[in-house]
Amino acid sequence: MAVANFPALQFKTCDIFRSTPICFKLLPLEKTNLFVKTLVVEAKANTRTESAKIRNRRMLKKFNGTPRRPRLSVFCSEKQLYAMLVDDKNKKCLFYGSTLQKSIRDDPTCTTIDAAKRVGEELVKACIGLNINEISYYDRNGFARGERMQAFEIAIANYGFLPT
Repeated sequence: MAVANFPALQFKTCDIFRSTPICFKLLPLEKTNLFVKTLVVEAKANTRTESAKIRNRRMLKKFNGTPRRPRLSVFCSEKQLYAMLVDDKNKKCLFYGSTLQKSIRDDPTCTTIDAAKRVGEELVKACIGLNINEISYYDRNGFARGERMQAFEIAIANYGFLPT
């Protein structure tokens, strides 16, 4: 810290505040010590995951799902894939599928990539049953297209679901 010495100024308060009718005389001080702190400005950088979340929130404001054109939300963890058709107006989930479901994994047992493809096929079957011909927005939640995500996308792209 830097220390600065300034001589005190001599003035009356009525010189500063003209609206006060009474003037007070300030006593002069010999020396005043002022401590000066340096100002440090730190910029907060968004990490890759934070910026993906921010981008996703911004996109959700633009694209809302309806019962006829729902939003397709896909979450891909380290080992599994989860997909949902969401009706944002009524706040309902129209379809939910994951690679963990026994109906997808059991008959015959398969890898997670094959299970992701089966989730896409189940999604298409559910959409045909619900009379859904298109989706409003494909929400990947900022995740990159890995092997499971690509297998899922191929299954739903054959039906013409992915918006271009």
